[in-house]
Amino acid sequence: MIIKKFQGKTENEAVEAAKRELGKNIVIMNVKGVKKKGFFRFFRSDMVEVTIALEEENERYYPLRKEEKKESASPSKVVYPSPYNEIQNSRSLFVENLDEEKRESTLLEEKLDNLHILLEQQLQRPESEKVEEEEAVHSELEKFTKILYNTMLDNEVSEKNANQIIDEIEKNVKPNMPFDYALSSIYQKMVLKFGKPASITPPENGVKVIFFVGPTGVGKTTTIAKIASKFIVDDKKKVALLTADTYRIAAAEQLRTYANILEVPFRVIYAPEEIAQVLENFADYDYVFVDTSGHSYQNEEQKANTNELIHSADGLAEKEVFLVLSATTKYRDLIRIVDSYSQVTDYKLIFTKLDETSAMGNLLNIKLYTGASLSYVTCGQNVPDDIEEFNPQKTVKKLLGGQN
Repeated sequence: MIIKKFQGKTENEAVEAAKRELGKNIVIMNVKGVKKKGFFRFFRSDMVEVTIALEEENERYYPLRKEEKKESASPSKVVYPSPYNEIQNSRSLFVENLDEEKRESTLLEEKLDNLHILLEQQLQRPESEKVEEEEAVHSELEKFTKILYNTMLDNEVSEKNANQIIDEIEKNVKPNMPFDYALSSIYQKMVLKFGKPASITPPENGVKVIFFVGPTGVGKTTTIAKIASKFIVDDKKKVALLTADTYRIAAAEQLRTYANILEVPFRVIYAPEEIAQVLENFADYDYVFVDTSGHSYQNEEQKANTNELIHSADGLAEKEVFLVLSATTKYRDLIRIVDSYSQVTDYKLIFTKLDETSAMGNLLNIKLYTGASLSYVTCGQNVPDDIEEFNPQKTVKKLLGGQN
């Protein structure tokens, strides 16, 4: 893991300097203003400093191929009656005389809220400490690691993935490293595993068709309306809305209503062959959003229809496919769903209904299982407000017990 700071007149200038030296796969861990020092500081412009993390090649995670995916036996969950009661500050983890209830819900959150401070401490840490302190920190570090492991399990990160993350940290943490290092290392590792969000990219030439696929009831139609609203209102793009969901009349009418509100064209597609004509009619548009019919992963006929519809645009226009999933769906069911759609096409991931669950582990589980990029998350029914581009830092903080 490489951690380094870069300065520039603007954040973009500092990030570009980091990319020139470390490459494009960097992760921004912290951004802050830096004031000039000295007598002439009033005549100099303030600078922006960014702290950058880069996972080295031999540490990088590569998703397993399907034939390589084997569930390994996992150790039984370690249970502590009040784990957060044992965490104190950056110099010691356990202080028995402090009030338990007060510290239980705040201390780990404070650590996560101040991860940028931990990173600064890590960069400036002395190389030697007292032997007695090293031994104590090593003991507390082990306990703290177990607490974070349990926290990930409580947030429904699979045991396999939690074990892998802890194993990677233990390989890099030395006995004399305080637990701040472990916390910041886990944070960095998990952010890097999520990778950069991959939202809809602009077309290079002509119109781009965007297919939204996924099971019934995950909120595809509402999600389309939210994204379309952002493109139309904020970005001033020309967007047309289509639906191929002829199984549910209500779905078509819902999207038609949104189209009327946004004052954009709307059409119903009854056969894949109609895509060619639609793309010709909307050749001067930026995007055509296509709502597809939801189906069970066990319905082979509907899966074949979805496959035919998506590939009907091949050679006619640029396209992207987004698989819409609910964050409330069980992990084992999500596995079956993503496997089913993986047989149809490559896709990016959208997770909906984050407001209906307190556990976000499935976002990490499915990211690691599929290797697909996460793009957007939604957290309510309000159009167009309850949607945002996926934020890996915010999500990892939540997975480690912090509050957003």
